[in-house]
Amino acid sequence: MTRFVAGVIAALTIFSGLVSASRELIDDSVLRLPSDSSRFFQAEDGDDSAGTRWAVLIAGSSGYWNYRHQADVCHAYQLLKKGGLKDENIIVFMYDDIAYNEENPRQGIIINSPQGGDVYEGVPKDYTGEEVNVTNFFAALLGNKTAIKGGSGKVVDSGPNDHIFVYYTDHGGPGVLGMPTNPFIYANDLIDILKKKHASGAYKSLVFYLEACESGSIFQGLLPEGLNIYATTASNAEESSWGTYCPGENPSPPPEYETCLGDLYSVAWMEDSAKHNLRTENLHQQYELVKARTANANSGYGSHVMQFGDIKLSRDNLYLYMGTDPANDNFTFVNENSLMQPMKVVNQRDADLVHFWDKFRKAPEGSARKMEARKQVMEAMSHRMHVDNSIKLIGKLLFGIEKGQNVLDAVKPAGQPLVDDWSCLKTLVRTFETHCGSLSQYGMKHMRSIANICNAGIRQDQMAEASAQACPNFPTSPWSSIHRGFSA
Repeated sequence: MTRFVAGVIAALTIFSGLVSASRELIDDSVLRLPSDSSRFFQAEDGDDSAGTRWAVLIAGSSGYWNYRHQADVCHAYQLLKKGGLKDENIIVFMYDDIAYNEENPRQGIIINSPQGGDVYEGVPKDYTGEEVNVTNFFAALLGNKTAIKGGSGKVVDSGPNDHIFVYYTDHGGPGVLGMPTNPFIYANDLIDILKKKHASGAYKSLVFYLEACESGSIFQGLLPEGLNIYATTASNAEESSWGTYCPGENPSPPPEYETCLGDLYSVAWMEDSAKHNLRTENLHQQYELVKARTANANSGYGSHVMQFGDIKLSRDNLYLYMGTDPANDNFTFVNENSLMQPMKVVNQRDADLVHFWDKFRKAPEGSARKMEARKQVMEAMSHRMHVDNSIKLIGKLLFGIEKGQNVLDAVKPAGQPLVDDWSCLKTLVRTFETHCGSLSQYGMKHMRSIANICNAGIRQDQMAEASAQACPNFPTSPWSSIHRGFSA
C-alpha cells in the first residue's frame, strides 16, 4: 500500500497442521473414515428430511472497481450448489454489472482468485440492478412475497426445522452496510428483521457471515443470545476489512485485470469450504481457521474476525448450512494456515483507487482511457477530501476547536451499540447529505462521528446550521451526488 499511496500522490501532483475430529471410534475395534460412511459424521439434526437448507447471498455494491463483491457472491453460490442446495432455496442479490462490463477482460466470466475458474455461469439472477435494495432484502429474508418489488419473487419460505445461511459482502462503516441503491442497511433495522424472523418460528438455526469494514459494529451490543443465530464478521467494530488478489500485490490477479478479485475474509471461508468434507468440519473450526488467515500473520494488513449471538451453534457441522461437495468425501478438516504465507492485501476503502490507478498506469500515453482514469482518480480523491474536511469542520463548529476531534473520534466501551438513538443517526445523516452531498461508500467510515454527535445531544437544527457553514458547496462528481437519494 505504501507504493500505491505514493503513486496516487504522484498522480495528483502531475495531474494444527493436524487432522481434527476427522476420525471417530465406531466400536472398540473399528475406525471409519468419511469415505466409509459419510452418514456417520452427520449431525443428529443434519438429515435432509429434518429440514431444508436456505441461503441468501448479497453483494451490496456496484461498479467494476467493486468487482470482488460480486465475485465473492458468485463463488459462494457455486459452493452451495455443489453442496447440494437447490436453486429454489438459494436467493442471490447482485447488481450484475460486472460480467459484461466493458472493463472486464474476460467477457461473461467472473473469477474470485488468480487461478480460479468462472464462478458466474449458472448463477441465478434473482434480484439485479435497482432490485438490490433494503426493502427486497428484508422481505426476502422474512419470506414476505407481497413486499417484494421486481426480481424473481423468490423468498426464504422456510419452516421451523429449516437452516438458513446468510452471506453479505460489501463496504460498510460503523453501524451501517452499503447497498448499490439508497438507503443503506442500518444495524438496528437488520437486527429487528432477524428478531421478526425468529418470532415467526420460521427456522431452526441461522448462520450469518458478514464481510464489510467495521462489520463487528452490526452485531455488537445488538444481537442477543436466544435467537438461534450465529454470526461471524470480517472485522471488529473499529477496523477495516481487506480486499485481496489485487493488482501490484502478491498474489496478484492475471495481468489483464485492473481490480481486486476477492476479499480476505470471504476467500478464507470459501477456499476452506471448497477443500473439505463439510460433514466433518464445524462452524467453530472454520471460524478459527478464517480468523487466523484474516489476521494475516498480524502483519498490520489484516483484521480481527469476530463471532456473535448463540456461540453454541458453532458446534454445528457446516454441512447443515452449506451441504458438502461429494468430491470432497475423503478430505477431512485440516488446519492448513500454517502452510500459508501472509497475503498482500488492500484496505477495502482504497480498492477503488487501486483500480483507477492501475488503469491509469497501464493506459497508453495521451489515450482517452488514460484521461478517463486520471479523472476518476481526481474525482475520488476530491470527494474523500471533501467528506473528511466537512466532518472535521462540523465537529469544530459544534464542540469547539479543542474538543471537536475528541468527540468525533470517541469509541463506546466494548459490547455497547454504536449509538443511543438510531433515528437520530439517520436524521443527522440526511441532514449532512442535504448540505454536503452523499457520504457514498467511502464516507461510511464517518458514521461513528455522526453517531457521536447524536450521543452528545445535538439537535437536527444545530446539525443543519453547522453543515451549511461547513459546506457552502460540494463536488459535482458522481461520488458526492445525491440523485440516488439519501443514505438513510
